[in-house]
Amino acid sequence: MAQRVAVTDGGAKKTSRVRVAVRLRPYMDKQDEKGEGACVRGLGPQKLEIINWRNATETLHYEFDVFHGEQTTQQEVFLSSVKPILSHILNGQNASVFAYGPTGAGKTHTMLGSQEQPGVIPRAVREVFQLVRTKERDDDGWDYTTGMSYLEIYNEKVLDLLSPSALDLPIREDKDRNILIPGLTYTPLSSFTDFDKHFIPASLNRTTASTKLNQRSSRSHAILLIKVVRTQRAPPHRQQTGKLHLVDLAGSEDNRRTGNQGIRLKESGAINLSLFTLSKVVDSLNAAGGGRVPYRDSKLTRLLQDSLGGSAHSVMITNIAPEFQYYFDTFTALNFAAKSKQIVNKTFVKETVVMPSQVKRPREDQEAGGSGEPQKKRPKDRKLTEQEPPPPPSNPHSPSDSSVLDRLIALEKMMMGSPVRERLNMLKTMAQSRKEIQDLKEKQKEFESKAMLINKLAEPSNSESLFKNHLPPLLRKPSTAAKPKKQQAVVPPLQVSQLQTLQQIPLVKKPVCEKRTRKKLSNQTEEPDGKENEKAGGWESHLDTVLLEQSRQTILQVLNTGSLKDLKGLQQIGDKKAKLILGWREIHSGFSQVEDLTKIEGITDKRFSSFMKANILSSMGK
Repeated sequence: MAQRVAVTDGGAKKTSRVRVAVRLRPYMDKQDEKGEGACVRGLGPQKLEIINWRNATETLHYEFDVFHGEQTTQQEVFLSSVKPILSHILNGQNASVFAYGPTGAGKTHTMLGSQEQPGVIPRAVREVFQLVRTKERDDDGWDYTTGMSYLEIYNEKVLDLLSPSALDLPIREDKDRNILIPGLTYTPLSSFTDFDKHFIPASLNRTTASTKLNQRSSRSHAILLIKVVRTQRAPPHRQQTGKLHLVDLAGSEDNRRTGNQGIRLKESGAINLSLFTLSKVVDSLNAAGGGRVPYRDSKLTRLLQDSLGGSAHSVMITNIAPEFQYYFDTFTALNFAAKSKQIVNKTFVKETVVMPSQVKRPREDQEAGGSGEPQKKRPKDRKLTEQEPPPPPSNPHSPSDSSVLDRLIALEKMMMGSPVRERLNMLKTMAQSRKEIQDLKEKQKEFESKAMLINKLAEPSNSESLFKNHLPPLLRKPSTAAKPKKQQAVVPPLQVSQLQTLQQIPLVKKPVCEKRTRKKLSNQTEEPDGKENEKAGGWESHLDTVLLEQSRQTILQVLNTGSLKDLKGLQQIGDKKAKLILGWREIHSGFSQVEDLTKIEGITDKRFSSFMKANILSSMGK
């Protein structure tokens, strides 16, 4: 049974404020084309200043828990900001570290680093294994197991990086308000080498792309989960679970400067929307009224629910850039960091214990009357206890206690939604479907054999005697309504000649006669049997084939090489369809023929025909 054990300090519940560290990226001359210099600088280990955009002669001052300047190394960032919170996960508490900032500010470098300068993630995982080895060497009566999960949030879809697939994983919440992801791969780890073997290939599965501001821009939020479970060897076999979330957020982007189009534009919209929701969550947590916190408005904030206003020891590393072209991004990031350091989390220990009521007691205790049960039920209990041997004495290494622990762990895995169980259910469903298909095939063969036997035995005389009846044949009654004259024989060449002669008649006759003549003409030119739809596209037959082909090539050239403005200049193409055409062109490398327009969402064959007619006639009119 899972219980929340509050962390006490002097009789009061302990709270943990979100620690905020700011890291300033080194100045790059390539990023500063105008040579304006830096817009932000540090004033000490905790303070920095930035130029006031309203008044260039003034500066705005900020103070945080830690400020890392341009010369700060990866090890100094880890030792001062991340290492102090790692020991909590070995005591059944949660911890969280996430990097925030604009694109190109160095978040991925801070979290991942390089082979020569490892970042926060490899250093934190190595430190966790070092702490576990120290605990095991001291032999404090607990057993430790470690595992990992790795996911990304791409276009508001939760994707598994350890087992890549296009499946969008759901986010659930159990009865203890813990966030769960059913179906997410969980890999047990034994050492840091084992972690490196799984983490490096999974990192290559993360979605990245190139923009004008960053050659290798992260297009998704990446979240690494390190889970440490420690189990007490002696009864009551308490089990405590601690989780470490290491989050590398994608940076906010200004599409006017990044030049995003098509797929990149859609990715940028999803990133900015999730970061905007994250800002709303921080504002709601800092509000005095204590109203609703919009965790569920985004999958990112849903997963960070425990880190912001939850039960975790959280550290936010805000990465900023010193160049003037990043000024408003840096200014916004500093304001967000200043609001985040006011958030307070309430930490507790997640513990699972075997309750005393779940352990069998000897028969002598039951006969003593300590259970408080009615006297009528005691004979049945005595029969059961006579059949079952009494439990062995409590021993930390007894097989019965280990079997109880194994059953509890298996039950917890089953309640959490094991992927093995889902796979078995799927295989069972597939086997049943195959069996049903086989039964249907056998029945079909049986019916076919019976039909063939009947055909062989049946002769013409026999068929007449078998199926003959004395009822008159079912015939369609002739229609009594007089057929309209327009349904009489009409020769198509005669229709054309009549149409041409009527067009050549001078308009000097009376309006009544002209109306009657047009009515008569319309009645004669209507084609029976629903063949009037065959004249669709007849306007092309009146045009010169050379001019028609030139117009089609002109339209195809605009579709393949035209900008957004050129596409919107086409007839019946608005802003939305122009963006869809640009996205389709980027994915499929252009249009091989004009008819490929029908493959775009919202452009049917009818709309395509109308589009071609409008653009070709418009080009000829020019």
